[in-house]
Amino acid sequence: MRPSRLLPTTLMSLLLLAGCGTAEPALQAEHRVQTSPAQDIAMLQRVSWGVNAGSVRQVQAQGWNAYLQAQLHPRKAALPAAIAAQIDAMTISQVPLDQLVISMEQKRKESAGGMDDMAKQQAQKDYQQELNRLAREAATRSLLLDVYSTNQLQQQLSWFWLNHFSVHQGKHNLRAMVGDYEANAIAPHALGKFRDLLGATAHHPAMLRYLDNEANAVKRINENYARELMELHTLGVNGGYSQADVQELARILTGVGVNLGADTPKVKPALQSQYVRRGLFEFNPNRHDYGDKQFLGQTLKGRGLAELDEALDRLSRSPATARFISGKLAQYFVGDHPPEALLVRMAATFQKSDGMIADVLQTMFSSPEFRLSLGKKFKDPMHYVVSAVRLSYDDKPILNAGPMLNWLARMGQPLYGRQTPDGYPLNDASWASPGQMTTRFDIARTIGAGSAGLFKTEGPQPQEKAAFPQLASALFYQSLQPTLSLATRQALEQAASPQEWNIFLLSSPEMMHR
Repeated sequence: MRPSRLLPTTLMSLLLLAGCGTAEPALQAEHRVQTSPAQDIAMLQRVSWGVNAGSVRQVQAQGWNAYLQAQLHPRKAALPAAIAAQIDAMTISQVPLDQLVISMEQKRKESAGGMDDMAKQQAQKDYQQELNRLAREAATRSLLLDVYSTNQLQQQLSWFWLNHFSVHQGKHNLRAMVGDYEANAIAPHALGKFRDLLGATAHHPAMLRYLDNEANAVKRINENYARELMELHTLGVNGGYSQADVQELARILTGVGVNLGADTPKVKPALQSQYVRRGLFEFNPNRHDYGDKQFLGQTLKGRGLAELDEALDRLSRSPATARFISGKLAQYFVGDHPPEALLVRMAATFQKSDGMIADVLQTMFSSPEFRLSLGKKFKDPMHYVVSAVRLSYDDKPILNAGPMLNWLARMGQPLYGRQTPDGYPLNDASWASPGQMTTRFDIARTIGAGSAGLFKTEGPQPQEKAAFPQLASALFYQSLQPTLSLATRQALEQAASPQEWNIFLLSSPEMMHR
């Protein structure tokens, strides 16, 4: 073995390589894929957040086709008991969104009330700290599910859709809402009908506050949400809509908003039956434009909240939406420039299935274009961080997700942190910079040496310290080693210690791609 002083040179060589583009229904016959063990690993890397011993055992026991069906049509996820306990203990898991936000709103009002300056400053500080704590809970829960949930594809799609229907936690009080937005508007619909997902986001207070629709009222039109609903969420920028369609959709959306208090507004007697309140969501007919609209080439009769449902139906069933959504899914799972033939087939499935996301993914995963792309898609920060922890610790529960949150922030992809509504970029070039690679080396070094802090909690530490991960395991030699390049194998042979070997593996080109 070479001495450890050569570690930086060897690792930088690996990192330079990594920056390159190298390396339950009955299944219909046309969707069955004949695979080899190496292909199973490669496809598992793409369908999951990253391989670990448990997922490899699942694929080996079930076979690829059965495993994929279980991922496309998931049942209740299994979690290690300690992880489930962490999640269950969170405030966001115990308190319904409306109760949580109304309570926080009361604290905000109290912090602005009649008290001396010092007391007011402290109350405002406490309010902001509590919002930060709730947002941190949401991000921690999200990462724990990504690392440990057996429903790996659902977790990947939850992140994908959270990024597609992006909201920024820094606006207003969204830090108290993002956990519920992800858990109840996004995750349950991640593999279901796109129309259901679209409707869930359109009725969630996080989206309505983020894109200012709570300010959208008759004679005071705000077009923000209407524009992004078509440009970013459904039709796409070249989806064939006009500025007039944006204006008409904004009229449809008037009165659709949020009520952060316990009281209901006074509604005109003739419109009282039109008022809707579900949790924090509110449709206030006093603020709605009841005139008829011309939307996407057809008349839409003015009749209240039902207009929104009709508009979402039109948007979700447009051929432009089928094309746009298929293109984003293919970019995420296949590559920056997915083949045209694949997009045509995916869009056709989208329309034939009325937007069934699992069916569109089935078409993609069964395609030769998907198999040819394996191992070539560069990992964004989320994929690198989560895959490194999954590989390193399998189902061993981490006690502190703080280091993972910090790594994502350092690499520019914190959860709920995209300020603009377009979501984080999905292309490789956005994440393959030298600075990114240096940060990934630091992450590999801290995980590989056992000094990442994932097992440190607040307060006194137990005597027994977490050991560095044992990556040179049966999983590696039986399943991962055959997938590595000669250069990576030779680099691993040069390691002077088990910790150094870990760092080499976590810094390898194969760990940078999926």
